[in-house]
Amino acid sequence: MTLDEVCDFTNGLWKGEKPPFLTIGVIRNTNFTKEGALDSSDIAYIEVEAKKLEKRRLKFGDIILEKSGGGPKQPVGRVVLFDKQDGDFSFSNFTAALRVRDHGEVDLRYLHKFLHWTYLSGVTERIQSHSTGIRNLNGDAYKAIAFNYPPLPEQQRIVALLDDAFAGLATAKSNAERNLQNARAIFESHLQSVFSQRGEGWVDTTLGDATGGIFTGPFGSLLHKSDYVEGGIPLVNPAHITATGIEPDLCKTVSVETATRLRSYIMSSGDIVIGRRGEMGRCAVVTEREDGWLCGTGSFFVKPSSRCDTRYLVRYLRSESCKSMLQEIAGGAVMPNLSNTDLGSLSIYLPPLDKQIVIVEHVDCLHAETQRLTRLYERKLAALEELKKSLLQQAFNGEL
Repeated sequence: MTLDEVCDFTNGLWKGEKPPFLTIGVIRNTNFTKEGALDSSDIAYIEVEAKKLEKRRLKFGDIILEKSGGGPKQPVGRVVLFDKQDGDFSFSNFTAALRVRDHGEVDLRYLHKFLHWTYLSGVTERIQSHSTGIRNLNGDAYKAIAFNYPPLPEQQRIVALLDDAFAGLATAKSNAERNLQNARAIFESHLQSVFSQRGEGWVDTTLGDATGGIFTGPFGSLLHKSDYVEGGIPLVNPAHITATGIEPDLCKTVSVETATRLRSYIMSSGDIVIGRRGEMGRCAVVTEREDGWLCGTGSFFVKPSSRCDTRYLVRYLRSESCKSMLQEIAGGAVMPNLSNTDLGSLSIYLPPLDKQIVIVEHVDCLHAETQRLTRLYERKLAALEELKKSLLQQAFNGEL
């Protein structure tokens, strides 16, 4: 059989335009979790038309389908089981509701798990299109998905087995996630203690005084569309600065002639490039590969000095305590934006150079161990997710 033969489909509603209105809770895409459960933490309560609500009022056991939304790396097609007994709820126009016609034939929890597996296995990704930056599920193709099911007692047996297995997986996943968070928190706590300690020879200074100078990228008026070429000299803007280095947009570079004209903005190996807007604390050391690249309009670059070890300074700028200070001094209500003066006046308590080198070596060792644990826990989480998929595959192939 097909889904269309065992379920009634109803499209979601829009915000009310014609009275009379009723204020109800509306399930949106943001209420869908990766596990196929309903997240009730931020259900929106809005006014809807009483007439449109008549056929769109949710009942316990309805399955809500995400039919529009998603993104480049997130297909639509997620499902959640509506498990509320009380209250008035409906669902948004980006979703649809499926209601089992005959509960004597189909267990709604079995159907929900089947549809969740349909999403996880990539079936829904093959029947969706992109438009205006979002994904749209092909409703007719979704309704035509084959749904073959065993007798009701067997469905209920499979659901019980999966529920028990998923409960164990959820506990294991929660433990792995907590261990992952703890590993990162311990590293950040250690950084905080390192940069807040005081000792002999330490001096209270500013970033501007501790370095060989802070320089801004070129203003937007200095760059024109005609200056951009493919395969030229990269510009480094905040979006190109990652936790491990610099990843430029090689499709949007500038010509040699433009770089020559803007030579005062060219960075050298050993400089530190810092994002001045958006996420505070984005920074990276310019390596030999990036020598000669241009500082972008959204960045600063800092010249090293004999007072400050480059790696020490990068560790400091990336620390949560420094990010908080940068956030406080940055202007801009919508997007934080640092000025040259803001960054230059950033307070920094600087130990002697030899002490900086010892601190960095110690921090790097701890960071390497933190990364090892991170990879370990991430692999465990991935393995748990694959195990869940394997169990669902077995269940709906008649092997469980």
